[in-house]
Amino acid sequence: MYYRYLIACVLCLSLFSACKNESTSNDDATSLEQIKGDVQILAADDMEGRETGTPGEMKAAKYIASRMKSIGLYPKGDSTTYLQHYTKQIKSNPHDDMPAADDPVIDGYNVVGYLDHKAEQTIVLGAHYDHLGYGMEGSLHTGEKEIHNGADDNASGVAAILEMAEELKGKKYTDHNYLFIAFSGEEKGLWGSNYFAKNPTIAKEKINMMVNLDMVGRLNEERQIAIHGVGTSPSFDATLDKVNTYNFKTIKQLSGVGPSDHTSFYLEDIPVLHFFTGQHEHYHKPGDDSHLVNYDGIVDISNYIVDIVDKIDGPLEFTKTKDESAETPDFKVTLGVIPDYLFSGKGMRIDGVRDGRPAGNAGLLKGDIVKQMDTIEVVDMMSYMKALGIFEPGSTVEVTIDRDGETLKKEVTF
Repeated sequence: MYYRYLIACVLCLSLFSACKNESTSNDDATSLEQIKGDVQILAADDMEGRETGTPGEMKAAKYIASRMKSIGLYPKGDSTTYLQHYTKQIKSNPHDDMPAADDPVIDGYNVVGYLDHKAEQTIVLGAHYDHLGYGMEGSLHTGEKEIHNGADDNASGVAAILEMAEELKGKKYTDHNYLFIAFSGEEKGLWGSNYFAKNPTIAKEKINMMVNLDMVGRLNEERQIAIHGVGTSPSFDATLDKVNTYNFKTIKQLSGVGPSDHTSFYLEDIPVLHFFTGQHEHYHKPGDDSHLVNYDGIVDISNYIVDIVDKIDGPLEFTKTKDESAETPDFKVTLGVIPDYLFSGKGMRIDGVRDGRPAGNAGLLKGDIVKQMDTIEVVDMMSYMKALGIFEPGSTVEVTIDRDGETLKKEVTF
């Protein structure tokens, strides 16, 4: 459909187009198999959930380092290795200001590989590779202790950056150097990315932008992607639209602050973009396994991001954005639901309901859209959280929902 020439050229161009499409298809097929292999290995039971500081995480780190070496990335961790070591001391008493001398110390390792095109500036592409082990704090699993394999969260993101490393080796992408980082300690509180941002293994002033992939393995039928950080540089919004030839429905958020590794770079005044295909019922549970991953979706997202970074021309201007998290109130209650972060309509759509919690007890279901809580209108995620901030444990409120076009009212007791 891209060719409109004289009729005499049609046959020749048709043959060319067929060959090109076959080549592209073969390239995507190779990418698909490699991404699938990486996710399946990282999310296998023998990685034991990749909790930071455990043998399972170190096994995953060594695998990622071996993949970076096979791709041809230069080691850019400590000294001449792919691993960047950091330590984190854990307070035994959470009320203490500082850890005690005998408090435990956890060793973490970022995995860092560099693609040197001899350019003036570098783009960082990152994804955390740690997860919850057998169900550390943060797990939403209520049964017996089980391995949390974290296929979507975040073997999917690691597989994507490795695939992009293969593509960005090409001679057409030499306007930037590329630094690929698999972060440790994200689930513990952005430990690895925070350490790297403060102790970069390349000159910080040479970093033009950072792209973060966290949970990109569940692209839905509507092809929705949440992209955060769009407001951190003026050129991002137009670039994202210009290269979106993949029929993605993008839900853009301006803020550079969020619960993932891009935040660590934003706080160092580096423009950031964060890609996310949404939460699901297996989030932070043992069911987040590799057979549920949309591998074709990861291929398309990887190609999209390669197209985006290819369009970055010259030094980017950094823009501070409104920190929406600073407006989030402290609240003492919760509905016990998983919000649909890809929902762009009016209200808060429920993507999952947790058993035995207020919403489930009141009969709220996956797919319900919360429109009002007591007298407070809910128009988006922020107004939903602000509504929660006024309620006390034990209180009962009327919640208005939209269920398949029908307005219902439910009594919810917190």
